Amino acid sequence: MAGTPRFLTLADVAEVLNTSSAQVYALVRRGDLPAIKIGGRGQWRVESEQLETYIQRMYTQTREFVDAHPYVEADSSTEV
Repeated sequence: MAGTPRFLTLADVAEVLNTSSAQVYALVRRGDLPAIKIGGRGQWRVESEQLETYIQRMYTQTREFVDAHPYVEADSSTEV
């Protein structure tokens, strides 16, 4: 993420992940995506490095899921 600021808003993260801000908020509140609260109004910020780590973790988990649950096409030659 060259040129990316160190800290991203939840809206910025949602844009990167192509999801909603509400989904990113849920990831943060569940502790899946580390974030900090700053300022008097407690605005959430996600460090760019933490977002990249999260993305890599999701790739790993997805690969493990795919390996454990291989896709098998139905045999179209079998009649029902």
